[in-house]
Amino acid sequence: MTKRVEGTHMGKDGAPGLPGRRTQAARNDEVILEAARAVFVEDPKAPVSAVAARAGVGISALYRRYGSKEELLRRLCHDGLRTFAAEAERAAADPDPWRAFTGFLRRVVDADVHSLAVHLAGSFTPTEEMNRDAVRAAELGAALVVRAREAGRLRADVVPDDVTLVLEGCAAIRLLDAERTRQLRKRHLALLVAGMDAAGGPSTGEGAAELPGPPPEAAELAWRWSR
Repeated sequence: MTKRVEGTHMGKDGAPGLPGRRTQAARNDEVILEAARAVFVEDPKAPVSAVAARAGVGISALYRRYGSKEELLRRLCHDGLRTFAAEAERAAADPDPWRAFTGFLRRVVDADVHSLAVHLAGSFTPTEEMNRDAVRAAELGAALVVRAREAGRLRADVVPDDVTLVLEGCAAIRLLDAERTRQLRKRHLALLVAGMDAAGGPSTGEGAAELPGPPPEAAELAWRWSR
């Protein structure tokens, strides 16, 4: 069980100082979020009391920070969305399109962004800010796909929503051992990346091994976010 972080910064008069209080509050908040991630990945329908128990804090302390379960779920998913966008922006700065694309995939899988997204889709109402950030994240991710495709390294028939499913497929790998989970996700991603690499063999044209069926569409994936 994760334990609450104790200790505060003391002022000259012996009273707790504001910097110390803020630091402790930030640490306790991270403890709550870490516990919530673990609890809701295991069971999206778990009560908030399960999060409090795992974090080692009182239920009243949790509700002072997050007024409802829905607010907590929004925070978790929004954090994941911001991580995705930040990694996409980082990758966009890499001058090598294929290295940028594959490095982005590895970092997003490592950050375990999609486990919560898949489990919690449709369980809360996104804010306007989340919707704007989701559009921006999708644009950044799609730009990496297009750039790698135009460079001739990504298969010509791979679309951005194919990549979404690749990331979700890696997130679906989950064992009791966290380190083994990370190892197998990296292995599975390496296999999938090899299949998307146009340099590994023909991806279009006569005699090429074409992907079966039409590519996924955004509307097919978006339905999960409807409550």
